[in-house]
Amino acid sequence: MKRLIVLAMAVAALVVCGSSAAATTAPKAKQVIQELAAHGLPAHLTVVYTAATDPNHLLGRPNGYLSKASFSDRRVSSSDTEGDTKGDVDFGGSVEVFSSASGAKRRAAYIESMEKALPILGTEYDYLNGPVLLRVSQDLTPTQAKGYQRALAKLKV
Repeated sequence: MKRLIVLAMAVAALVVCGSSAAATTAPKAKQVIQELAAHGLPAHLTVVYTAATDPNHLLGRPNGYLSKASFSDRRVSSSDTEGDTKGDVDFGGSVEVFSSASGAKRRAAYIESMEKALPILGTEYDYLNGPVLLRVSQDLTPTQAKGYQRALAKLKV
């Protein structure tokens, strides 16, 4: 019985260490935006969120993301963002980084379900690369949005 308890404790320690290792090796959202810009995209960092400023109240919380940042894209017309709040996806996009790819996939599925259930909210382009969810403004053309998708796919995350 003692061996089972010791084995269970060792497995639990590995799981905990493994999940924290994933969290520490995941890129920061700010870094992802900087990489997108380095790939020639007009992504300009506008907001790096904290747990206190995150409008979704997911940053650092259970099942939430590890980091979040927003960017603007000069190709989005200011008339398309009237009434929006600084940092909204409509200005260009945002990056949310999770501890795992499954967390990012769950978030993308949730956003898609909300867009279908409440079309008045509008739509956006969502792209995944491992634990990174890249949300891109609906005000960009499909071709412009694909540029973000291609750049994200090149990033090592």
